[in-house]
Amino acid sequence: MLTQLSIRNFAVVKSLDVDFSSGMTAITGETGAGKSISVDALGLCLGDRADVGMVRTGADKAEVSAGFDIRQLNTAQMWLKKNELDDEGDCLIRRVISSEGRSKAFINGIPVSLQQLKDLGGHLLSIHGQHAHQQILKHEHQRYLLDSMAEHKDLLTAVSTSYQSLKEQQKHYQLLLAGQQQRADRCQLLAYQIQELDDFALGKDEFLELEIDHKKLSHSQTLLEQTQISFHQLYEADEFNALSAVQNSLERLIELQEHDQSLVPIVSMLNEAAIQIEEAAKELRAYTEHLEIDPMRMQAVEARFSQALDLARKHHVPAEELHGFHQQLAAEYQELVKDDDLLDELKQRLAGSEQSYYLAAKKLSDSRQQAARGFAQQVQQHIRKMNMSDAQFSIEVSHLTDNPPHRLGLDAVRFKVSTNKGQALDDLDKVVSGGELSRIGLAIQVIGSSSSQVATMIFDEVDSGISGATASIVGQLLRKLGQQTQVICVTHLPQVAARAHNQMFVTKFSDGLTTETHMICLAENERIEELARLLAGDTLTESAIANAKELLQISNS
Repeated sequence: MLTQLSIRNFAVVKSLDVDFSSGMTAITGETGAGKSISVDALGLCLGDRADVGMVRTGADKAEVSAGFDIRQLNTAQMWLKKNELDDEGDCLIRRVISSEGRSKAFINGIPVSLQQLKDLGGHLLSIHGQHAHQQILKHEHQRYLLDSMAEHKDLLTAVSTSYQSLKEQQKHYQLLLAGQQQRADRCQLLAYQIQELDDFALGKDEFLELEIDHKKLSHSQTLLEQTQISFHQLYEADEFNALSAVQNSLERLIELQEHDQSLVPIVSMLNEAAIQIEEAAKELRAYTEHLEIDPMRMQAVEARFSQALDLARKHHVPAEELHGFHQQLAAEYQELVKDDDLLDELKQRLAGSEQSYYLAAKKLSDSRQQAARGFAQQVQQHIRKMNMSDAQFSIEVSHLTDNPPHRLGLDAVRFKVSTNKGQALDDLDKVVSGGELSRIGLAIQVIGSSSSQVATMIFDEVDSGISGATASIVGQLLRKLGQQTQVICVTHLPQVAARAHNQMFVTKFSDGLTTETHMICLAENERIEELARLLAGDTLTESAIANAKELLQISNS
């Protein structure tokens, strides 16, 4: 529970130290005195947004710290241990705001982020402000309140998880579906191109071989004529041939080398030349004998070579890469076919995911239906005690399976009320007045707080629009709640303040230059005077004092 609050240079507060006790504590004071400043300061400790305007005029920084006894708060202890911020049953939160607008946060003296403050704050206390009543008019908030009361986080998680999986699959499916026609057109084109290339069936290195054969066959006559002439000149010519010339020179030089040994290397070279010429002549003879001039083969090679070139030009690739291009088109076609197969598979999986989502949403809806009956009954009982004796309250949960999937399920939740006999149940915003809305809102907050795991509940003027006997019942509700948990209530109603176990008084002081706000804990006689002021105004009369004593006595009996 909250044990201590210290405020320095925050708004109109120069210095304030307040100790809090268990039970119900009422905070009262004059209008404009700053009764809600303590609530704002606590909100800052819980991670609310800091503003430079919160720093007191003339000060260089504002500082707020709140101490909590968490020995009975297991969830808070676990959170602190998990984040290595525990301090043996105590928790001190501190927030500092500079006049430049910079903000720092600390838990047990260790710097932390604002998100960590918010996470921890959810385990320590909850704040209910005046605006909460207006929130109840929103259908989304009504669903949130019902889910909070139902305590079915596992069902909400299951629906949210199913929804996320469904949305991802739907997105993937729509992307594939959107490109289906484009893929179909591409497949049709590829099928034609692949069939054409399949019919031609060019081998891996066939074009290079065709190119060689084409050159050879195109010049076969020239090759035959020139090689025959070369063979004749090298070997067969009677008048003169290269081999005879070399051999004649070799014979002369063999005789001469006996006279000059420097001719020996030349003789050796000529001998080798004669051998090479003779070998070359033999190779030429074999080449000419096997060289064929085949017009039919030439025609076939010419046709296939030309067709390969035509296909290469058609597909804008070099002819030597035509075979690889063929394989590339075939691979692309197979991938497109796989996408279409995947589309069919994904469609089936999508149907399964939709079924899983609708089953999870139905389980959540059933749980909401069940929780709605008990919740509505509790609200009705509370508001009938608050001068709405003929009121009827119900919670309508409509399972809208025709609606598109939503991460929070398929239910429309409507809070409905009838405040007078014979009046049909209808939505809150169409029926209730401001005071009736305050009573319904307070009833919901009290019910919700009763089931909350936090140890401190703060109500900031949630009794606005309530008076008289209704105010007394509201005080009873808050006092009863204070027996279970710590309740701090900012109020202007004496009937509510009198029900508190403790009462704080907020006053504003001005010296003409600056203004300060102070908060003090009231003793019994001081409480009587404050209650009398709330009852009768600034002028205290004996009757007002007597009424205050009686009110306090009745409230504590």
